[in-house]
Amino acid sequence: MKTFEYERATSVRSALTSLGTPGTKPLAGGTNLVDLLKLGVERPDLLVDINRLDFGGIEPTDDGGLLIGAGVRNSDLAADLLVRTRFPLLAKALLSAASGQLRNMASTGGNLLQRTRCTYFMDTTKPCNKRDPGSGCPAIPGASRELGILGVSNDCIATHPGDMAVALTALGAIIHVDTLDGPTSFEIGEFYRLPGADPTRDTNLPAGALITAVEIPGLPFGAVSTYRKARDRASYAFGLVTVAAALDVEDGIVRDVRIALGGVSHKPWRASIAEESLRGKLVTARSFEAAADAELAAATPTEQNAFKVALAKRMLVGTLHELAGGHE
Repeated sequence: MKTFEYERATSVRSALTSLGTPGTKPLAGGTNLVDLLKLGVERPDLLVDINRLDFGGIEPTDDGGLLIGAGVRNSDLAADLLVRTRFPLLAKALLSAASGQLRNMASTGGNLLQRTRCTYFMDTTKPCNKRDPGSGCPAIPGASRELGILGVSNDCIATHPGDMAVALTALGAIIHVDTLDGPTSFEIGEFYRLPGADPTRDTNLPAGALITAVEIPGLPFGAVSTYRKARDRASYAFGLVTVAAALDVEDGIVRDVRIALGGVSHKPWRASIAEESLRGKLVTARSFEAAADAELAAATPTEQNAFKVALAKRMLVGTLHELAGGHE
């Protein structure tokens, strides 16, 4: 591990001032960053500890949504009564992630910024366009079983490893950010990036900025939601395919639906094609399958991860069946 300087921030402003210096990283729970430091993937000159800063807690908003402070720990967020009743898909996504000990440390803001667990990215002895632009993506012809099938490029097929961000993507969350030039915000779909020709950047977070809060807009049918995760082990494993969904059904007709997929792309994947296909349709197995097929038509899997297409379809259809309940 490269040696680095350590600084404890006393205010958001002081943290932003320090983070404006190249080679500086913020430290919250450290559940991902410390691993990357040990592996030599991240090599900062300075770590700015932001754990003493008050980013707020979990507050209801006037429209029925929630405002979640960036420092809220994943375990506290998953256990919150408002989260569990208004947006159970978020609570279930958090509880499916990592272990209890890690959830006790992981922060909301840090969780959004975790980096891929692609084998080649994590191994500094291997080439990787995310670490070393232009060095190549050996995952494409190599070990790609766990990697992306949607929105991939010739430069990178890595996947976003998180669960919370997938649920937040289905909910259309807004990421609030502070910079030295003032606050700004991103709709979560614009916050994350596809790899394109520059896979080094996972998000559009400005250099030196801090996530301060996550806002979930009110969703009248948010309580009719869930999160499913297919993984190689029953716990403490990253998802091969995950599905976050909320469904609004009246008289056997889909009035509205929100869907996001995880484990399939460089960013949490909003299934907008499937959503559009379902709105106004009868709640039937055929409509669910047609929506999944429409969303996955653009998939470009490798030989090793081609199974993910069929798995994603089964996961999505099964999740919608579960949410539809007695309406079928």
